[in-house]
Amino acid sequence: MKTSDCDLDHRQCINQYFPLRDSIEVLGPKWRIQILIAVKYGHENFTTIQQALSPISPRVLSRELKILEENGLVSREASEDYPVSIKYKWTEHTQTIAPIMEMLQEWGKLHRTHLFKSH
Repeated sequence: MKTSDCDLDHRQCINQYFPLRDSIEVLGPKWRIQILIAVKYGHENFTTIQQALSPISPRVLSRELKILEENGLVSREASEDYPVSIKYKWTEHTQTIAPIMEMLQEWGKLHRTHLFKSH
């Protein structure tokens, strides 16, 4: 194998690795997909999201919502009413991962079946 072939293989590996790593970094932590699912199914304000995901702490939920917002996966909308209410919603960008979440759900079912058959 020539040095240039090794470099090409390494670059191909990196080109496949980085996008996957980025995806896992954004969606992988414990609460993020659960928060996205809660928001998808109508839990739009902080309290209802927290209740849907009990036992998540307010501090963790706040941090995770901020990260999801920074990544364009939820939008934060403040009402002009008093008292101000904040609503979280899926964005257009979130719609791009909906099929991936469905595929992961199907793979999870398949994987559970595989695990239970093995034991």
